[in-house]
Amino acid sequence: MPLLFTAIGVILLLILIMVLRLNTFVSLIIVSFVVALMLGIPVEEIATSIESGLGDTLGHIGLIFGLGAMLGRLIADAGGSHRIAMTLLNKFGEKKIQWAVVFASFIIGITLFYEVAFVLLIPIIFTIAKELNISIIKLGLPTSATLLVTHSFLPPHPGATAVASEYGADIGTVLIVGIIIAIPTVIIAGIWYPRIIEKLSPGMFHTNREVVSIGVQKTFALDKTPGFGISIFTATFPVILITLGSVVDMIQETVGFADNSLIIFIRFIGSASVSILISLLLAVYTMGIARKIPIKSMMNSCSASINALGMLLLIIGGGGAFKEILIDGGVGTYIAKLFEGSSISPVLLAWTVAALLRIALGSGTVATLSTAGLIIPILSQTSDVNLVLVTLATGAGSCMASHVNDAAFWIVKEYMGMNMKETFATYSVISSIISVVGLGFIMLLDLFF
Repeated sequence: MPLLFTAIGVILLLILIMVLRLNTFVSLIIVSFVVALMLGIPVEEIATSIESGLGDTLGHIGLIFGLGAMLGRLIADAGGSHRIAMTLLNKFGEKKIQWAVVFASFIIGITLFYEVAFVLLIPIIFTIAKELNISIIKLGLPTSATLLVTHSFLPPHPGATAVASEYGADIGTVLIVGIIIAIPTVIIAGIWYPRIIEKLSPGMFHTNREVVSIGVQKTFALDKTPGFGISIFTATFPVILITLGSVVDMIQETVGFADNSLIIFIRFIGSASVSILISLLLAVYTMGIARKIPIKSMMNSCSASINALGMLLLIIGGGGAFKEILIDGGVGTYIAKLFEGSSISPVLLAWTVAALLRIALGSGTVATLSTAGLIIPILSQTSDVNLVLVTLATGAGSCMASHVNDAAFWIVKEYMGMNMKETFATYSVISSIISVVGLGFIMLLDLFF
């Protein structure tokens, strides 16, 4: 029954948004209340659960999302995004621009949270699409696919790192094998599938989409923009700081030396929120003060970025509220009971449990960590199992069928100006392809290792 109630909730949400044309945030809150009642959550606890889910989701991504949007907007309004976009275009050419976007997304996505990497890259993608007069979807889908793969498969992302530790898998090996699996997976889901869907539904790739979340973008003469070096350095500075923090943590875990003031400081500046804040201050100097742009003008850019994000943040919070209702209503616990005493391959079992939890709960990280708790007792009874592949299978399962209870679903929808049907046909399918193809490569490796 919990899975049936979840399905009814999703169907009701689609009816409210697509048929009755109700506001997305309002629809998510209404459905959260209805599903909570069906799942038997006490009436007096429903509002608290919804508030908790909304607050936890925005508490997790609100700060880095807001600061990341400001950073991206500062770089865009100064012309840095235009410089990066034109340089990539000149180096790769129009025909290979999707490969350029995938390459940039992979480098940035290895260390940045999905949401942060997306808001940093979207002004660059928008600029390239505008320059080439192509749909933002043509470049946005490869970006979202690449970021989802790096977020789900590769340390130092929280899900992959935490589950590797829980299973006892070597994090360095997980990273190396994860990259080997990630590359062909990204090519299939991020390059080939968008090309197929463009041939099947060319009308979806029209160029006159209204993308409110990005806001109005300025136009520039190339010689009036910051240099490519300083632009790319400013845009990737969060990557540098987070990578530094991750490397220090990995070295400390391997060597085993104690904390000291330097280690604590590096870990502090390497956290997502702090690294974005420092990078924003760097952008104020490199994109503004160093180019004699008034502080007031830069702060106007920051305000404009947040104004464009207002409704999107509420929608993401609403998705978090729905997710929390499903968790508090025992959907995850119900799925866990379905697999008690299972004797299938640990690799396949890890993927299956993670996929079901992902579909039901929405959060890939929650699905990953919940799966670890269910799989560990089985691993303790199995001697011949590759822990690295079990870790990656869990990550692959956590990508499955992104839909309305996933924050990334709404981010992609709003930033690319798509409707619900288009988002299901593109991002939901891409996330499923990543999950299934990733599992295929993992099972192939399992035959040899």
